[in-house]
Amino acid sequence: MTVFVRVGGVAHHVVVEGTGPVCVLSAGLGMSWFDWDPVVPLLAPHRTVVRFDRPGHGLSAPAAVAPSATGEAHRIAGLLDALARLVPPGPVTVVAHSIAGFHAEAFARLHPARTAGLVLVDASVEEHARTPAAPALRTAAARGLGTLLSAAGAPAALGPAVRRATVRLSRAGGGDPAPADLVRRCYTTSRVLHGTLLENTHYRAVAAELLALRERHPLPPGVPVTVLAAPDGSARWARRQRALARRLDARYEGVEPSGHLMMLDRPDAVARAVLGQAVLRQAVPGQAVPGQAGDAA
Repeated sequence: MTVFVRVGGVAHHVVVEGTGPVCVLSAGLGMSWFDWDPVVPLLAPHRTVVRFDRPGHGLSAPAAVAPSATGEAHRIAGLLDALARLVPPGPVTVVAHSIAGFHAEAFARLHPARTAGLVLVDASVEEHARTPAAPALRTAAARGLGTLLSAAGAPAALGPAVRRATVRLSRAGGGDPAPADLVRRCYTTSRVLHGTLLENTHYRAVAAELLALRERHPLPPGVPVTVLAAPDGSARWARRQRALARRLDARYEGVEPSGHLMMLDRPDAVARAVLGQAVLRQAVPGQAVPGQAGDAA
């Protein structure tokens, strides 16, 4: 089922499939709902899978305001409120890729009663982020650059090719499996260009805000968190992902072979992590769970 729902005055494109407890999938910077296509068939028999495009991504309307960790957390909550008649009630598992990991963690900290679990898929990590100065000027600069590139015809001329190249470089092997018509429909638009530039411009501000949220809002006790990492030969990235897992008291798994776009390279690992959280939730408090942070996968 495909619907458009308004959250914060912005029309969001949402796809709902499957049955069972709710699982929300949120893609990384500049990605779209269809980038989760390989994962959905593995989850839909067991979960109600909700995919949505953030503002300026996929088929959603342009962003009304600059992104923030708090704003993105409330966006997920608002999305669930808007879908109340279409999905089962109760806490949800949020599966977040790359920059969306910031949003998912903020959601768990700010909406603990609505969180059943987190699965962070090669999530962004910023251990010492600081809020950059002049956020309004940065927003204006991002919008100005987007307007300039759009006026020059860059999205129509280069958007799909840039998308294809980015996907190829972000995978362990293979090209972009996304349907050509959907790629053209999304990536030839100035909307997606503007949305990607805006999120990228405020990346460090969102990361810094999340660090502050960690100090004030603990993760809900007993809620499982899984960190899936794609080291791809980078020992430094593996160390940073393990440190994230320790910080969140999470289960860590290094997924190889896989590039950054793990949902395309290893949908089996993503689905297994989601479905395996039911076992983690049943674990007796105080007992070790195989694969906890710092353990070899």
